[in-house]
Amino acid sequence: MQRPSLGGMLLASTDPERLRRWYAAALDPESEADVGGYGVLKFGAFHLVIDSRKDIGDKNPEPGRMILNFEVPDARAVAARMEGLGVSWLAELEDRDGSLFATVLDPDGNYVQIIQLSEEARAAM
Repeated sequence: MQRPSLGGMLLASTDPERLRRWYAAALDPESEADVGGYGVLKFGAFHLVIDSRKDIGDKNPEPGRMILNFEVPDARAVAARMEGLGVSWLAELEDRDGSLFATVLDPDGNYVQIIQLSEEARAAM
């Protein structure tokens, strides 16, 4: 039996177009498409689908429940691009034993973490 794979997630917003533009500007997806009214951003094999919902508020009241982790080849460059967008930092870029980590809040208050793993950390995985 083939095991399931996680291919994406739906990220709901009261302003999905604003959120889609932010993710595209901050993280430069492989592709960006409108599929049946859904904003679909492709990051590697993962699809971030952004849509609206009527049963949510403007800001995420518990953003620590789910953190979007993006592995990036150059965390300093991505952090600088995010800084240019005027992000709010939860945790500024820091070196953790050779790997780089930073966490920002997206426009809806969700936590978004950028990670540049060291070769040693990658090998340990």
